Amino acid sequence: MNAMMRRVVIGTTAVSMALAVAACGKAGDDKDDSGSTSSSGGGDKTIGLLLPDSVTARYEKFDKPFFEAKVKELCSDCKVEYANAAGDAAKQAQQVSTMITKGVKVIVVSAQDSAAIKSSIQTAVDKGIKVVAYDRLAQGPVSAYVSFDNVKVGQLQGEALLASLGAKATPKAKVVMINGDDADPNAGQFKKGAHEALDGKVDIAYEQSGLWKDTVAAEKMSAAITQLGAKNIAGVYAANDGMAGGIANTLKGAGISGIPLTGQDAELAGIQRIVAGTQSSTVYKAFKPEADAAAQIAVNLLDGKSIDSLATETLTSGSGDKVPSQLLTPVSVTKANIADTVVKDKLYTIAEICTGEFAAACKTAGLQ
Repeated sequence: MNAMMRRVVIGTTAVSMALAVAACGKAGDDKDDSGSTSSSGGGDKTIGLLLPDSVTARYEKFDKPFFEAKVKELCSDCKVEYANAAGDAAKQAQQVSTMITKGVKVIVVSAQDSAAIKSSIQTAVDKGIKVVAYDRLAQGPVSAYVSFDNVKVGQLQGEALLASLGAKATPKAKVVMINGDDADPNAGQFKKGAHEALDGKVDIAYEQSGLWKDTVAAEKMSAAITQLGAKNIAGVYAANDGMAGGIANTLKGAGISGIPLTGQDAELAGIQRIVAGTQSSTVYKAFKPEADAAAQIAVNLLDGKSIDSLATETLTSGSGDKVPSQLLTPVSVTKANIADTVVKDKLYTIAEICTGEFAAACKTAGLQ
């Protein structure tokens, strides 16, 4: 990635908007067989939002409502058609077809499988629909991409693992690496960044894909313990918090404690594990600025307006397409900065984090 390209920096405020238009109407809640939340139908001001799964907490809890709220703020006569693929690439392809039939003009999609969705995106574009890749860079002729610097995410994860290891971070220290789903291009970027941080500094003695599933990650961790021996594992790289949860349970069951375990997405359960000391770090990718940026780009495309001031970088997708991109900056979260990140940004309250079983640990961490 060209170091001279301008980064979009996030903080506690939303991404600045390039244009302002009137406030928006609200879509209804009826659902069709494709799983989409239906308004009164398609039309010239309809935007489709397709998210990949409901297992990862962020999509339903944060991305969807933030996106819908921003569209409402920007566009008085826009509607949002929503559907979740529930982890099924074939279902997401059908949802694209449903969006086309309903007459949406822009589709914002976080692809369940970035390669498999290529033909669906091509079909939509052939119908005159603009497509925005959200969080994951889908293949095909997309008009824009909104996400975080995903290589940087992996670097932050690797650096946090090394920091937690401290003096134990040596080329002989055996680290287990459980990556995300290979069908997700982000997983490869996280992996790349993590390897850049870890290679040569520790021994990545076991590396497998956890498919973004806590159960699969738990199975892989169990296999790693069998292969390497419980006493020989210095730390664990988990690509996200969901998998870290499964891994943490496996470590506990094997009597392993006090070793670093990374994560990503700043899920509430991940933050609580950090407070409790069973996870060492996560990566916070502020959902509101990302959803706001996608909504702004979608509305601009809907209105035939330029996105040049928003998508200021260019990335190449797996299909070789050059895609105007807006990349935001991720933040590493440890016990030391929970209050200054997810709490300060009102992602979670102290009360939500410090429930009964975590109350004592929160007090020790200075969160109460």
